[in-house]
Amino acid sequence: NKKKFQNFTNHKRDGILILPRYDHKNSRSQVQVIDLNNFEVIHTYQHNISEMNNEIKNLEEFHRHNIDNSTVRFEYRHPLILNDGSLISHTEYSPLFKIDLCSNLIWINEEEAFHHSLMIDHERNIWVPSIMYPYSRYVAEKIKSQGFFDDAIVKINSKGEIIYKKSVIEILIENKILDDNFMIDANLDPIHLNDIEPVFNNSKHWKKGDIFLSLRHKSAIIHFRPSTSEVINYITGPFSQQHDIDIISSNEISIFNNNNYFEYENHSEILIYNFETKNFKKVFNDQLKKENFKTYTEGLSHFFKDGALFVEEQNHGRIMIFDKNKIKEIEYINKDENEDIGFISWSRIIEDQTFIENFKSLISAKECSN
Repeated sequence: NKKKFQNFTNHKRDGILILPRYDHKNSRSQVQVIDLNNFEVIHTYQHNISEMNNEIKNLEEFHRHNIDNSTVRFEYRHPLILNDGSLISHTEYSPLFKIDLCSNLIWINEEEAFHHSLMIDHERNIWVPSIMYPYSRYVAEKIKSQGFFDDAIVKINSKGEIIYKKSVIEILIENKILDDNFMIDANLDPIHLNDIEPVFNNSKHWKKGDIFLSLRHKSAIIHFRPSTSEVINYITGPFSQQHDIDIISSNEISIFNNNNYFEYENHSEILIYNFETKNFKKVFNDQLKKENFKTYTEGLSHFFKDGALFVEEQNHGRIMIFDKNKIKEIEYINKDENEDIGFISWSRIIEDQTFIENFKSLISAKECSN
């Protein structure tokens, strides 16, 4: 019985929301760019999915793509918008693709099955999880048939070319976190990598170029240094099947805790881990509990520069913003006039005013119909 959108404080925010949403009215997914000052849609991406699927040649790995990733089932995942207005995304365990501001296809990378987050680093390259096939060396020794999820970290450039790739299982074995003879046949998805968070600045606790990895099925966070293939920190704690890591200060990260325990499942939480004290703390916990905020899978959070919190409840198509005083600013539910609710598939907040002004200029000058 909730409204599609409510603004409870009329607070103005100088930012934009990149919202990948399923549109039941048109039976397809789209990406809306929304001005947070007034929640108006300023641009929409929605490319021709059937035409893209017809260009995929790797039928050994994507033999069901015309079924699983047909227009009616396709979902844009964590879309990343570049400075020229182009957009890079995938539809979960699928090829990666890039479209321009007018939603014309630029390239497809079908070397891997890409999934979950897309994050740009300090060199303007892009980190994205994938499923390696053929398998990495440790997995290939044990698994002879296709179907095992050999999660990998992949770095690509803006042209869609892979410039770095490494299996997470290989990382764990080489760093003596997993024995090289650990049993993998019992679980086809033992890692479930769902986020790669690049480090942009040096601090006492990390170096520029490091990355943080969220391993859902290990309920663990890895602080990894690709330059040396070294695991710096392996973090576990009061979280279960988590998603979305964000670096929020020189000594803190935030963790989106889905909070999925065998006997006890409460609302999803936002945790802060402090590398100085080695302690965790919950933030906005009373507010999330009051709102019955729970997403069993997926989900993410973002802290604004002024201390406000954005959260996405992916399973129920809901997003909320709480100001720094923990007052609810907005609530949006992805529903249409028939009350049909669609997924939201990893949205993104942008506060960079230079980027926003440039993007709005591109929209004003564009010569396409959408």
